[in-house]
Amino acid sequence: MLDPLDCICDRLSVDALAGLLDGPRARGAFLLRVVMAPPWSITVEDEAPLTLVLVTRGTAVLTAAAGSVPLAPGDVVLARGPAPYVVADSATTPGDIRILPAQRCVDPHGRLLDQAMARGVRTWGNAVDGDTVLLIGTYEHVTEIGSRVLSRLPSDLVLRGVESPLVGLLSDEITRDAPGQEAVLDRLLDLLLVSCLRTLFEGDQAPAWYAAHDDPVVGKAIGLMHHHPEHPWTVASLAAACGASRATFARRFTERVGEPPLTFLTGWRLALAADLLAGSDATLEAVAAQVGYANAFALSAAFKRVHGRSPTEYRRSAGTRPA
Repeated sequence: MLDPLDCICDRLSVDALAGLLDGPRARGAFLLRVVMAPPWSITVEDEAPLTLVLVTRGTAVLTAAAGSVPLAPGDVVLARGPAPYVVADSATTPGDIRILPAQRCVDPHGRLLDQAMARGVRTWGNAVDGDTVLLIGTYEHVTEIGSRVLSRLPSDLVLRGVESPLVGLLSDEITRDAPGQEAVLDRLLDLLLVSCLRTLFEGDQAPAWYAAHDDPVVGKAIGLMHHHPEHPWTVASLAAACGASRATFARRFTERVGEPPLTFLTGWRLALAADLLAGSDATLEAVAAQVGYANAFALSAAFKRVHGRSPTEYRRSAGTRPA
């Protein structure tokens, strides 16, 4: 008889990045093409968990907690909320536009500017054909899995000279008004974000779990846990699956990832559970089975210990109906 664990290992294509980068998934993201002529200054106070700002024409300046950074065509800003930031033609230009939660746009006196600056389908600005064009994609909700990726990044990152066909595609599609366009834009934004994160992680911004993916033992273990959280993993079974002794595996995993293997597994399972609770109407028993807990009671106890509230309370706050 075949060992189920052998079957899992045979089928597994180990890719630690794929598992976690499946988390930042846009659903009805806010996308906008912004056309500006100087002077202009936009203060973003929308508290969104993540926004991508792409400069496709002209120049701009990003001012955030770390200071001011000039932006040029091809640059991409990854801004992590809720801290505010400013994008302007110059760091010294007084603020004349504020973006508030729910993407409400007002002037310094609180007067709405949404309609006054509308320039067509998903296009907005103070000019019809200004010097600077920005593409903005805002994730107004980020999953628990996505948070595991993004929480390790600085609040405001700038990637220089991004060369990707995705930028051109997004630029072409953002002003189209066709059936299913929202889904098209969501997926393009997701792809661009994953591309940017992969670029970052291949540099010096990689979290420990990603840096460990090239380790033949630790990387395989991370892949097993990501792809098969429902399996009753133990340190011994993970070590056996990866061809290492229990002691060597436990020490090597902790050194490379920064936490013991079962701590890592618990965090992953509970992030998956949170996203299933928020994004589906699956029963708590079904969610428990899917993420590797023996029953709903076991999941509830672990979930409350980490999240500070029960799965039912978490689901209610996320706006989906309880199990």
